[in-house]
Amino acid sequence: MDPLARLRLQLTAWYAGVLVLVLVVLGSGLFLTVRRQMSRHLDVSLRAAAAALEQAARIRESERAGARGAVVDAVDELHIPDRALYLLDDDFHPIKPAVVPDWTRDAFRHAARAKHGYRDLDAPDGHGLRLYVERFTGTTGTPYVAAVVADRLELEDEYASLIEAFAAAALAAMLLVAGGGSLLVRKSTAPVQRSMEQMRRFMADAAHELRTPITLLRTRAEVAAGQGREPSRDAAAFQAIEREAARLGEITGELLTLARADAGEWPVVRETLYLDDAVAGAVDAARARAGQRQVFVEVGAFEEARITGDAALVRQLLLIVLDNALKFTPAGGRVRLDVSARNGRAAVVVTDTGMGIPAEQLPHVFERFYRGERARHEAEGAGLGLAIARWIADVHGAAIEIASPPEGGTRVAITFPLAAA
Repeated sequence: MDPLARLRLQLTAWYAGVLVLVLVVLGSGLFLTVRRQMSRHLDVSLRAAAAALEQAARIRESERAGARGAVVDAVDELHIPDRALYLLDDDFHPIKPAVVPDWTRDAFRHAARAKHGYRDLDAPDGHGLRLYVERFTGTTGTPYVAAVVADRLELEDEYASLIEAFAAAALAAMLLVAGGGSLLVRKSTAPVQRSMEQMRRFMADAAHELRTPITLLRTRAEVAAGQGREPSRDAAAFQAIEREAARLGEITGELLTLARADAGEWPVVRETLYLDDAVAGAVDAARARAGQRQVFVEVGAFEEARITGDAALVRQLLLIVLDNALKFTPAGGRVRLDVSARNGRAAVVVTDTGMGIPAEQLPHVFERFYRGERARHEAEGAGLGLAIARWIADVHGAAIEIASPPEGGTRVAITFPLAAA
């Protein structure tokens, strides 16, 4: 299995596992809380039923001057759904109903001795019961015992309904997390996948670019070593080896620059500098190359522009852009530079009369090792210069844009934020 796919599967499993743990903890806490509330509600209802029985018994007793049958009528007339009512004398002999099983009377006695009057018991048929017993005195001073019994099955039914509802919600949440987690994992690992793909492509392209000069170096060295010594021929061989070694050193240096930039290990100096001075220095450095290629370099608008940045990196950025313009401009062509400062931005615009860049290639020009078909045949290079230029622009908060009109030529615009006065 692909390592990234394995990572996605593991992350999704972790998401699901964490959710299950959260649901278990939350569900347990919720179930215990609801169970306690339901039990409390049942106890409150039992006590309310006992209070209603006491009130009815007192009323009936007062109406009929303490007759024993009056309190019996109170039990007969009082109907509370799902509650069994019992009225007993002070010795727990039944008044209403007339017959009460001994196990029930024993439970009433134990409950009466308890602090709160509640008791759980199991009926002979296996049903769980909850009862409440309370002593009271009638209007004539006669002591009575009121008892109320409820079937705990109603609580179990409510528990079962609650568990079923929570289980259904948990299952739905699990399915949503499985789907949503997988989607989130894919989105979160997409940058990793892109980075891995870029790394693979970068390594393949680097190997390809380095292989050519290394092969040429070895071939020329082997040919020179296998031939007899002749000063002119040896000089030509050494010059060719020197060119390939220089190219190899240039590619290696660019690779090292990008590697240190990616790792954040390149120290960027922040100081105030003048962009127009940097442009003037870059133009002076490029004039020798321009003279060799018979390309005329001119400077147009040249306004003072103060920026904050690393002077060496800004110079390197300008030299990369200038070198590209000279490299792809034929003899007799022109390269023009303009420096301006307005609206809080300092801009350097480099235009040339070279072969231009096809529209379909413009979105890829900043990619590492990218070179169009014409560029591969008409100019040397590894395709790393503009990638370095983009990095330098990014660390300075600058923007670099490349345009190529249909009639030919290329326009590169670099805009920096102006430094505060």
